[in-house]
Amino acid sequence: MTIQLHDTMTGAARELVPLEPGHVRIYSCGPTVYGPAHVGNFRSFLFADLLVRYLRYAGLRVTWVMNITDVDDKIIKGAGAEGVSIAEISKRYREGFLQDGRTLGMTVPDVMPRATEHIPQMVELIGRLLERGNAYRTDDGSIFFRIASWPEYGRLARLDPEGMRVGERVEADDYGKDDVRDFAVWKGPRADEPSWETAIGPGRPGWHIECSAMSMAYLGPSFDIHTGGVDLIFPHHQDEIAQSEAATGQTFVAYWLHCAHLQMGGQKMSKSLGNIDRVGDVLGRGISPRALRLALVSAHYRAPLSFGEDSLAAASSAVDRLDALFAALAAYRNDCPDDATLPALLDGTRAAFEAALDDDLNISPALAAVFELVRELNRRIDARQLSTADAGRATDFLRGLDRVLGIAPVAEETLDAELQKLLDDRAAARAGSDWSASDRLRTVLAGRGILVEDTRDGQRWRRA
Repeated sequence: MTIQLHDTMTGAARELVPLEPGHVRIYSCGPTVYGPAHVGNFRSFLFADLLVRYLRYAGLRVTWVMNITDVDDKIIKGAGAEGVSIAEISKRYREGFLQDGRTLGMTVPDVMPRATEHIPQMVELIGRLLERGNAYRTDDGSIFFRIASWPEYGRLARLDPEGMRVGERVEADDYGKDDVRDFAVWKGPRADEPSWETAIGPGRPGWHIECSAMSMAYLGPSFDIHTGGVDLIFPHHQDEIAQSEAATGQTFVAYWLHCAHLQMGGQKMSKSLGNIDRVGDVLGRGISPRALRLALVSAHYRAPLSFGEDSLAAASSAVDRLDALFAALAAYRNDCPDDATLPALLDGTRAAFEAALDDDLNISPALAAVFELVRELNRRIDARQLSTADAGRATDFLRGLDRVLGIAPVAEETLDAELQKLLDDRAAARAGSDWSASDRLRTVLAGRGILVEDTRDGQRWRRA
């Protein structure tokens, strides 16, 4: 496989060549835990999950680090408004994020460092910047990165470093500094804010220094891939590059990958605009977690994705088709010779699937290849063209591809004893031609979320 990824720094697709052969090291900007994550946030997280899954599918070893920002202006403000500590508020929303990630089938990153547990690493990094003249102190005890000391500043965002900075989390006049463009790596102590006593003085870290310190702590001064949303290109990722490369003298990241916004009602989904949906909100409307996952990964990560009832309905329909096929394959029985053309069909699907994902994770044609296979397998089931062994091979093949997608039903799911008895009673009623009891039990099962279909191979079931 030759995997091409679009690198934001160069603006071009480049072949993925890991710095360490066979081992890809990835850092993803994770949540700032001042409130519940919304599905727009999860578009970025699930894009990174898709990347990690595909690289592992391709046989590469992957170390994936995703940070948790648990000290930040918004967290401090939220904690103050509630009258609780930042530890309490960040723990609440961190646990909510982790639960939502599990619900959506997100792979658990290998390391999920929290900012408050890595103050020493940040202090050491800031100390190097001070020693090299890339950072300076202000009268209030804050420390700022001096942009004038880093001529390459602005390359990632393609900005003129002489221009004004925009999008900062702290207003320019909150802390004194030499140049309006400079950014805080350390914030001097304030009576109403948490503070740490350190070798560079009391205070707390700036947002940007947290990611540099945590990524380098687990992946080294140079690593392969950094992911995040397009809104992080400037200033966050640009600042990460400047402070990291100034401190180490090495290229910080080989490939920068950025995910476009999720849109709702034609606008970027964001808390500030108020046009957000949270995972629990969507599931509460009857959408399955797998359908929501599919809706969030179904378009190319660099293309804006429109989110709404239409996209959720389409994803739900696709998941239903997949579930129905898995149920049909599980129930299928046919004592006949194997289908001689099935291997070529599966090989062709695999080739199309991998070719699409090798091309900068082009998920749309990859999904098209999978659902074309779904259509063709259903046709062969109806035509009784497959053998029982073929059905097993097709199931195993689809589960192999689903290592990347994460949308297939749970393998070999078992029901609780009460539901299983209802199914057994219905099968007995049909065997005894008691159609009234059979229909009644079908209705009871549907009310419990179990859909039953009668086939020539017997009844088969799947979850609604």
